[in-house]
Amino acid sequence: MSGKEKKNRRARWLFAVRRYISFFLLMAFVITCCMVLFLNRMSQTTGMVLSHDDIEKAAKATFLNVVLLSLLCTVIDGIRRRFMIDRPVRKIVKAAEQITKGNFSVRIPPFHSLDSTNGFDVIADYFNQMAQELSGTETLRSDFIANVSHELKTPLAVMQNYGTMLQQPGLSEEKRMEYAKAVTDASRRLADLITNILKLNKLENQQIYPKVETYDLGEQLCECLLAFESAWEEKNLKIETDVEEEVMVDTDSELLSLVWNNLFSNAVKFTQPNGTISLSLKSEGNFAVVKVSDTGCGIPAEIGPHIFEKFYQGDTSHATQGNGLGLALVKRVIDIVGGDITVSSEVGKGSTFTVKLRRKQNETP
Repeated sequence: MSGKEKKNRRARWLFAVRRYISFFLLMAFVITCCMVLFLNRMSQTTGMVLSHDDIEKAAKATFLNVVLLSLLCTVIDGIRRRFMIDRPVRKIVKAAEQITKGNFSVRIPPFHSLDSTNGFDVIADYFNQMAQELSGTETLRSDFIANVSHELKTPLAVMQNYGTMLQQPGLSEEKRMEYAKAVTDASRRLADLITNILKLNKLENQQIYPKVETYDLGEQLCECLLAFESAWEEKNLKIETDVEEEVMVDTDSELLSLVWNNLFSNAVKFTQPNGTISLSLKSEGNFAVVKVSDTGCGIPAEIGPHIFEKFYQGDTSHATQGNGLGLALVKRVIDIVGGDITVSSEVGKGSTFTVKLRRKQNETP
């Protein structure tokens, strides 16, 4: 028997002794009071004066009754505790040990006691909810690590391959520039991935707090869109804008710039040459509604519900450059600033992302 088991066994014996003493004191008090009242009543009714021997016999009988009744109550309470307390506690402890070992699939079945308000069923219910949440978190963590590993390996492999090719003797200037550009692009992609991971981690852990300021949303949208001018000109894309003037918002401009930059970047990336990208900003009641549309490849219906998840990409081959973090960043920022984002898409025709933000009402004197 291990030291821990001996200690637990000793603790159980001490607890049993304490229970017996408690019942003994309770029974002694109750029975003594009852006996005193009984003898007093007898003497008043019959007029008898009890002798010393009678009182001594009554005291001995009372003491024996106290001992026996205390023992009986201790045994009954022990049986009750064994089935109604100890057994549920053992199940909970055993399940908790499995959780500490990393087995998040463990669940505690209902105890089905006679008492409908049994607290152990409440504990078991919350325990099962906790285990389910931990299981989901562990799955996300495993997927996150697997995806990060994949995304890190891809640009590193590109850099390694093209770096090796650059070492070939007699390489032409044209090829040297081509390989060097591939290394630069891969390193930039790796840097963007790490930056996005850090940003998303800070956002999810509430380490970035909105700095509220009032500014013109239309101006910000145009500035962000113009930052991609070289990219859309390279693909000969048509840009259509319908931006309402003087739509003011009270929010964090730096955080929202992440949203617009990601949406415009995706629109340019997934729209084929000679396609069209549209931007609109309208006031609808108390909200400013921004729509970013493209005539790109579109999003299949089975992929749509997952596009805001970390590292989720519709292109499972990863042929299209990206790390699957952009839209996760977008969704987290929109949640932080108290907005809403939705997407509608049709395969082969394009997608429309709609962002709703509470706007600042014009103050009238």
